Amino acid sequence: MNEPRPRGRPRRYDPARAMEAAVGAFLAAGFSGTSLDRLSEATGMNRPSLYAAFGDKEALYLKALAHYAAQLDAALTAGMGTDRPVAKAIEGYLNGAIDHYTADGDAAQGCLVVCTATAEAAATPAIREALAAVLARIDRALETRLRSARDSGELPADADPAALAALIGAVQHSLAVRARAGTSRRQLRKIARDAVHLLLR
Repeated sequence: MNEPRPRGRPRRYDPARAMEAAVGAFLAAGFSGTSLDRLSEATGMNRPSLYAAFGDKEALYLKALAHYAAQLDAALTAGMGTDRPVAKAIEGYLNGAIDHYTADGDAAQGCLVVCTATAEAAATPAIREALAAVLARIDRALETRLRSARDSGELPADADPAALAALIGAVQHSLAVRARAGTSRRQLRKIARDAVHLLLR
């Protein structure tokens, strides 16, 4: 007895690989600088397939942004537990960001969110909203860890977790920009260490 054949045409692409390829293309050239032809080349998908799978270029960029941000969140917040001093946890968090921003060694890579979304945010409301949401998520994660440190007595009682979180987030975003400009990983780590010393000493 013949088994029934599945309906429809088989999927000819790997969604995870296609998304990683799209992230790489957007990270290299930004939203405006990445053509549909470049995305087709990077993902191995023709334009109709790209549209069918991801929507138009803006929709694909927003999906790539969400995918990248989720990966970054998972990589960074994993090391912010309460099992080590808060200064070490935050420095580890920033060093994790540096590793992510310099994944190709000291190549000028940076961050998809900070280094590409900011260029489009003023003119594209959907990208502006996505950028704001990612920044807010970073602030909340940092504030939660800092509030725990204050409540346990590790930080002074008058410490302001929200203000400290915003400042540490600002350091993180600066690290992304500096990585994009070609600052070495060693120099970036020193900036992170000095910032943590000044803010959490």
